[in-house]
Amino acid sequence: MRHAFNLSAQSWGRVIFVTTVGTVVCVAAALIVDSFNFPNLDEAGRLRSILVDILLPTALAIPMLSFLMTKLRELAIAKDHLTILASTDGLTQVLNRGAFTLVVDSYLAKVQASHFAKEGALLVVDVDHFKAINDRFGHDRGDAALKLIALSIKSSLREIDLVGRIGGEEFGVFLPGLRTTDARSVAERIRVSIAEVDFRPRGDREPLSVSVGGASFVQYVSFEELFRQADLRLYAAKEQGRNRVQMIELAG
Repeated sequence: MRHAFNLSAQSWGRVIFVTTVGTVVCVAAALIVDSFNFPNLDEAGRLRSILVDILLPTALAIPMLSFLMTKLRELAIAKDHLTILASTDGLTQVLNRGAFTLVVDSYLAKVQASHFAKEGALLVVDVDHFKAINDRFGHDRGDAALKLIALSIKSSLREIDLVGRIGGEEFGVFLPGLRTTDARSVAERIRVSIAEVDFRPRGDREPLSVSVGGASFVQYVSFEELFRQADLRLYAAKEQGRNRVQMIELAG
């Protein structure tokens, strides 16, 4: 039943609704204008006029309005597709850096506007020794590895979590509502799942690993500071040997 009342710009419900209402309005307008002539007509003449006032606007309005609304629907769908393309990384099909930053920044702004603390965390996931993968197997195999890693990250997250490609081999993960302990668990789940990815660039399985830096918050913090702190933890993880997780909790 929900679909029957969907009047969004992309729905057939809107096409049918506007066509129907527009046709009724045209018929009503024709009857109102012609009603001034009804007193001068006999009963048969009035009946003919009423039928003409109903049939002629109906015959003209339905095809014209349905054609117009169908084209507007197609434009709305095309616009939506373009919006998705503009916000999606073409290789990995996750959010691109601009879209990821915009959405996370918008969430943090809502946290700032509220009168109570809201938890969350940002993870920065970086593929270890990715240049070596490209050098050994070629950039096409490197791209294949990034696709597998993106899929592995998404499979480790909740539906409300966000993932974006924020650099060549670097991904951002935003975890709304999670404190440090839970965010660390998610980061470890991501790290382990990527270590188990079946990457076979030349037939034999080649191991993949990632380093993860994370910063959690319990009250408002700017995206710039959140990302800076997560990036510092990522650097520390790499300094300590890679294939590990480093987290910090920010007080705000």
